[in-house]
Amino acid sequence: MNINQLETLLAISKTMSFRKAGELLNLTQPAVSAQIKNLEDEFGTILVDRNQPVTLTDSGKIFLEHAEKILQQVNELKQRLADMQQTPQGHIQLGTTTSIAMQILPRVLSYFQDQFPLIKTTIHSMPSSQIMASVESGLIDIGIAYLFEKHPALETSVLYYDTFELVVSPRRNHTSIYSLADIPMIMLTPETAGRRFLDQILSRYKIEPRIVMELSSSEEVKRMVELNLGAAVISKMSIANEVRAGTLKMIKVNELEIPRPVGVVYKAGRYLNTALQQFLNDLKGMPETQFLGSE
Repeated sequence: MNINQLETLLAISKTMSFRKAGELLNLTQPAVSAQIKNLEDEFGTILVDRNQPVTLTDSGKIFLEHAEKILQQVNELKQRLADMQQTPQGHIQLGTTTSIAMQILPRVLSYFQDQFPLIKTTIHSMPSSQIMASVESGLIDIGIAYLFEKHPALETSVLYYDTFELVVSPRRNHTSIYSLADIPMIMLTPETAGRRFLDQILSRYKIEPRIVMELSSSEEVKRMVELNLGAAVISKMSIANEVRAGTLKMIKVNELEIPRPVGVVYKAGRYLNTALQQFLNDLKGMPETQFLGSE
């Protein structure tokens, strides 16, 4: 059974003629007859009484009731799909790190939800390395993460640049990269972008840090540093509020001043529905100051 056959039966019920139904549908009379015959063979019943005037049998009348409902649903589906082209709607699964989620997503999503209220966004917090794998496997639609290396299966677009900075309690004061070997360090866990960056720098300068604690999120690290339990190297953007409030102090270390791109990630070649297209277009179209501006 196909939609054309249902439309043919509907046309016959209205015109009570195979010839007129064909004219209505721009089909030949044999084509109309063949479509109805195929329906009757598939369902094992006679749908049309071919005596003049042509009428529907009792089976045909029951069949027509369901055919009209099916055709109505098809038309509604076509209309909804057309509407989506005009008014983006859908559900986006977004993966990002805790610090990015807290710093930039409130601004971005607030604007986006105001403009496109029919698009729902679910946020999944995870390390940057897991974001890449989750986008590639299809567990999430879009990721916003630190872009450390190229992934052939992924498309990326840089949104802004961040740096990782040494932060201490206001009671501490350290200025050299080599001082990191002498003070207790509160580290992010190894799978996080910040930890991977710091490990590369420490390895380059052959520094063995004195790690007193490992935590999975920048928020946890900041709280421990505020308690003066050690120093840490974390995203500059994630500490803006604490530095402004005076609960953390940022110490400039030249060796750490390497801008790292933060960008949007999605699977190369995948189908992008209107919700994803709109979200990506909006993200890519935002100036860097939109992400870096204060709350």
